[in-house]
Amino acid sequence: MKDKRTYTNQKEHGEDMSYENEVKTPEDRGTLDLTFLIDQHRKEIWEWKKKEMEWIKTQNTLDGTKRIVEELSAKLIDQIRIIAELNKEIERLVAEKKK
Repeated sequence: MKDKRTYTNQKEHGEDMSYENEVKTPEDRGTLDLTFLIDQHRKEIWEWKKKEMEWIKTQNTLDGTKRIVEELSAKLIDQIRIIAELNKEIERLVAEKKK
């Protein structure tokens, strides 16, 4: 069987053959039809995959934000420690100057 139809008579040249390449839509299938159930299952799987992608995206954003907060907290703690040491040094110098 040929994939495409070719004209065999000159009279056919006026006919539209584009319908041959169009997708045929299936007739109304019942809910127990196996192909209908497979299509529904594929749609459900795709919906769950989209939800999973959103969850993964949210989790990655959360993990990145958590890491940034932890790094900034560590830097802030270091700066507070340095400030405390400098305050002690200032107090020591002020006490030395008073003597």
